[in-house]
Amino acid sequence: MKRIISIQSHVVYGCAGNSSAVFPMRRSGMDALPINTVQFSNHTQYAEGWKGMVMPAGQITELVQGLENIKVLGTVDALLSGYLGSAEQGEEIVAAVEKLKAANPNAIYFCDPVMGHPEKGCIVAPGVSEFLSTKALAAADVIAPNLLELETLTERVIHNLDEAIEACESLIAKGIKMVVVKHLSRAATSTEKFEILLVTAEGAWLANRPLYEFAANKQPVGVGDLISGLMLANLMAGFEPVIAFERTNASVDAVLAETFKQNAYELQLILAQDAIANPVIAEHAKQVK
Repeated sequence: MKRIISIQSHVVYGCAGNSSAVFPMRRSGMDALPINTVQFSNHTQYAEGWKGMVMPAGQITELVQGLENIKVLGTVDALLSGYLGSAEQGEEIVAAVEKLKAANPNAIYFCDPVMGHPEKGCIVAPGVSEFLSTKALAAADVIAPNLLELETLTERVIHNLDEAIEACESLIAKGIKMVVVKHLSRAATSTEKFEILLVTAEGAWLANRPLYEFAANKQPVGVGDLISGLMLANLMAGFEPVIAFERTNASVDAVLAETFKQNAYELQLILAQDAIANPVIAEHAKQVK
């Protein structure tokens, strides 16, 4: 069994951050160890608001030290990071990655560079985007941005698939082993489907899933966190990158299909758990470079 430390946000109700990623990783056979950067009552896009707090500085370092003290850290195979409550937490994560790799040189760092979308109610603290573009990028083995985050990381404007691939390749050239673009948005080849992209040193692959007509104010939150958690879990399970990518896309589609069927705002992870563990790949990824 592979072991993953997951450092990201947590909501008491619903699915975002660790609340979106930890159960699917465990259902995929991983021993997922959550460390929360924030703890909120619910995700921040509820019109009624939310309650909670950013975890205090030093807590990530303290918890990782605790794992080292009980000789668990050296048994961890990967570290996943997502939403950060402060830039200082980012510094603690990079230090945790260094400590993890010293204990287990084969461990990998999977960075989900959440930079926020103010128009959607997702706001990150000052300095977080800068940290992700510099120190996190330098430390990461795998990175999973959406299109806007990819533009920020590569300091370019991306209009189409070819430019998205070129941007990913520029990250590969800097030492990143794998880039998963979780949402191609305006760079997609079709407006009829939702497209995601995988780029490695060996090539580029495009996958798609259906678009579900959720109400404008009820678009499920936490899908990106789910993608990152499942992609890492599939890689840790030993699947080759393209197969891991296909399995991830199929599982996410199954979750969204069930969420739409239930007319729910929050991702229906429990109802879709069998498809998370054993996804049916209806359409294979297409190599585009």
